[in-house]
Amino acid sequence: MTDNDNVKTTWDLVMDETQNPLKNYSLPTAHMLMQMLAWMWSAIFSLSIGSYLAFGISAVTHMLFIGGLFMTIIVFNKAELNATDQ
Repeated sequence: MTDNDNVKTTWDLVMDETQNPLKNYSLPTAHMLMQMLAWMWSAIFSLSIGSYLAFGISAVTHMLFIGGLFMTIIVFNKAELNATDQ
């Protein structure tokens, strides 16, 4: 297995809503939980370097990234449903 495969597998285990442990929740609930986890990790990293500014930047970045990821998933899922309905 190459390094790229390891990164992809690890990424999917955490971020892919069909593979991570949140797959048993509805998509909105999984989204909320992922946002909460992102804020938690933002706080952990910023406090570990002792910077509240880093927390703000990290928290907003995580919120935007995960929000965009879930919006993309929702749009793709709706597109697939519309394609199968036609």
